[in-house]
Amino acid sequence: MAPVRGDGMRGLAVFISDIRNCKSKEAEIKRINKELANIRSKFKGDKTLDGYQKKKYVCKLLFIFLLGHDIDFGHMEAVNLLSSNKYSEKQIGYLFISVLVNTNSDLIKLIIQSIKNDLQSRNPIHVNLALQCIANIGSRDMAEAFSNEIPKLLVSGDTMDVVKQSAALCLLRLFRTCPDIIPGGEWTSRIIHLLNDQHMGVVTAATSLIDALVKKNPEEYKGCVSLAVSRLSRIVTASYTDLQDYTYYFVPAPWLSVKLLRLLQNYNPPTEDPGVRGRLNECLETILNKAQEPPKSKKVQHSNAKNAVLFEAINLIIHNDSEPSLLVRACNQLGQFLSNRETNLRYLALESMCHLATSEFSHEAVKKHQEVVILSMKMEKDVSVRQQAVDLLYAMCDRSNAEEIVQEMLNYLETADYSIREEMVLKVAILAEKYATDYTWYVDVILNLIRIAGDYVSEEVWYRVIQIVINREEVQGYAAKTVFEALQAPACHENMVKVGGYILGEFGNLIAGDSRSAPMVQFKLLHSKYHLCSSMTRALLLSTYIKFINLFPEIRDTIQDVFRQHSNLRSADAELQQRASEYLQLSIVASSDVLATVLEEMPSFPERESSILAVLKKKKPGRVPENAEIRESKSPVPNSHGNAHGNAQTNHTSSVNNVNASSDLLGLSTPPASQSGTLIDVLGDIYSTANGNSSVVNNSKKFVFKNNGVLFENDLLQIGVKSEFRQNLGRLGLFYGNKTAMALQNFVPMLQWSAEDALKLNVQIKAVEPTLEAGAQIQQLLTAECIDHYLSAPSIVISFRVSGGAQQKITVNLPLTINKFFEPTEMNAESFFARWRNLGGEQQRAQRVFKAQQPLDLPGARNKLTGFGMQLLDSIDPNPDNMVCAGIIHTQAHKVGCLLRLEPNKQAQMFRLTIRSSLEAVTSEICDLLVDQF
Repeated sequence: MAPVRGDGMRGLAVFISDIRNCKSKEAEIKRINKELANIRSKFKGDKTLDGYQKKKYVCKLLFIFLLGHDIDFGHMEAVNLLSSNKYSEKQIGYLFISVLVNTNSDLIKLIIQSIKNDLQSRNPIHVNLALQCIANIGSRDMAEAFSNEIPKLLVSGDTMDVVKQSAALCLLRLFRTCPDIIPGGEWTSRIIHLLNDQHMGVVTAATSLIDALVKKNPEEYKGCVSLAVSRLSRIVTASYTDLQDYTYYFVPAPWLSVKLLRLLQNYNPPTEDPGVRGRLNECLETILNKAQEPPKSKKVQHSNAKNAVLFEAINLIIHNDSEPSLLVRACNQLGQFLSNRETNLRYLALESMCHLATSEFSHEAVKKHQEVVILSMKMEKDVSVRQQAVDLLYAMCDRSNAEEIVQEMLNYLETADYSIREEMVLKVAILAEKYATDYTWYVDVILNLIRIAGDYVSEEVWYRVIQIVINREEVQGYAAKTVFEALQAPACHENMVKVGGYILGEFGNLIAGDSRSAPMVQFKLLHSKYHLCSSMTRALLLSTYIKFINLFPEIRDTIQDVFRQHSNLRSADAELQQRASEYLQLSIVASSDVLATVLEEMPSFPERESSILAVLKKKKPGRVPENAEIRESKSPVPNSHGNAHGNAQTNHTSSVNNVNASSDLLGLSTPPASQSGTLIDVLGDIYSTANGNSSVVNNSKKFVFKNNGVLFENDLLQIGVKSEFRQNLGRLGLFYGNKTAMALQNFVPMLQWSAEDALKLNVQIKAVEPTLEAGAQIQQLLTAECIDHYLSAPSIVISFRVSGGAQQKITVNLPLTINKFFEPTEMNAESFFARWRNLGGEQQRAQRVFKAQQPLDLPGARNKLTGFGMQLLDSIDPNPDNMVCAGIIHTQAHKVGCLLRLEPNKQAQMFRLTIRSSLEAVTSEICDLLVDQF
């Protein structure tokens, strides 16, 4: 039978029908294999196949591929179809190539040549097929091969409109793959002037291209602003009959209008030409006026198109933030949508009003809709709309309506969706602190938060209320009374116990005069919660009890009994057992004056930006209004073990009992995103960058003697570290602060050290987000386990790109030198010299005589040796100027004992350093580390 000519392709239709009629997967595979064998034999054996037959078989291969089967032949036949003059055959060839040809294929040169031939064709249909194939593949090879032809097609006066439209979209696709493809110079103005083209399709495609180009190089394409405003003005003032081919349900060119409005949001309001600015404002007013007109159609497509243009115009008004009348009108227009039947419109209105609330011109206008927004928060069926209403209430809040908004949010919090409770808690806490005129109200709000949504109250929130209370004497008594009453509830959240334990431990004496809150009553109330709490909260309560001994000596015996009970228990938690034992000994041994000094009241905290706000910014980047910023004190007081609860000097070495398991070994909290000196908050390190110089600061050598501080700093980045070590385990918190006004992209810190040392020091590093926002700070946690002695500490290589700049790479040595795993060792003179003599072998000792790098400072040298990790032993050496130390380096494989003697010569300004240890390599390494520092 002769084949059916045309696009019917009866054989393809029969094959598809057979596949659909298969009763099982096995039958389908059998039919496909049969067809593949037939096609393969046709391609190999039949040299007389015409274009129609090749097209039919290639279509079958495409269909088989789309069913999920691999196709490994037929590519050459598809390439042959490209040379056909018939549209249907050429189309199938391009389709097969776009879907199935790998960019690394050997056929790619033939394909590129065929595409070039079609681009030079006078047939616009062939040119369009070639452009669509280039865009579909979109590889770098395609971009490089056609970087000259496509721009010429785009701006040539001889090119047909439909080809220009395809060329613009193809160029946009290639630009996203290879940004360097777009030529500059005279090409810039020619591309910009496409906005004046008579064909609306060309303008629409060109606007998308120009918008992408502007984002890369806004200054070069700045001339597009006036042309975009002019084109927008012509569309906005046109009747729906003027642009019949581009009118969608009575709305003239809605897609082009939206694209032009988005293009204009890449620039500030035009100020150089008052005429352009006036014309733009007229366009925006006209769009707002048209939104008030009665609808020309009841169909949803009409309202969707009209509202799309309206919302994009409002976004441009908000972006410009310069015309008070337009901002107020936009707010009023959005207010009408708050009661609209369409859920999507209500959501978009709330979202846009959030931005309007941050403008000084429209803030008051937004506040007029407060009642409707509160109703939206409570009554909306869609949770995303309710969340947007919460965002808007947060944004519109100021001193005049703070109490009302906070109370409404608290009321709603009891029934709020679980997905938004944590965020609501943060927002209520921020608003309560920012607008508190009476801090008793602030205390009430935070305690209510804990009562209503205790599980969603993060550590930053309850840390913060403690800081506020400590910093303000006038509220301390009220806070103690209020938290005491809150603790009397039968069901009391653990966070409330933490706050209660901390505040009563500091200020319980202020309410002890009342018999209802006598010292013993306070103690019994707190202790009744003890067995219901986690081990971290119990540790904090033990710190409260030792505070009570100082505040209320009359209940000393009762508390000491509790300490004895917990120190004698065979507890699974060694931290609690040791803490109780140490507190017991402190209360017995120390005099009342010493106890009062050790357990004196916490000092006030210096003001810093709110860590709560930093948490909220991290959860909702770009959506926290700037007017909601507040100041806060230094990053939170109590860590989860309660060590910061007072100034107790007892040595809680067991608080690092399990480095890998303890989540707050360092007391690291989410750092605030301040603009400068970002690390001071979390490190508590005396370090200032106020001198304003732009030199690079690299302090890695100084960290041989300290664990916390600024490790590295230059104009772009500040790196701080906070670390803690116990035996052969250690944990570091690295803090990266962005000092620029631009985001750091592709931010990747990577460890780097020798393969040999990597086997001896096991370092695990947590990944961080790839973008570090402007002025923000993120933290990265590292854990280290010393397996065996090693010689060189690892480095961390931080690579990133500043927006619009070159790739940056910074290498910093990590403070993980071998001395970090020292355990100080006490020795008397007899033990020291006996050990010193035993380590007298040639390979066990190292001695250096060297000149001091700075004038001899003996107290400073003593401090350095203490910071080095060894125990400074006094009254050992007969010469009082000589310094003697002892310590043990812990590794998983073994322990290395180490002794040190440093002899200064004041006249010669020189030192003699002698190191003796049980391992030669360690002896040399310790000696080298110290010589570099003195």
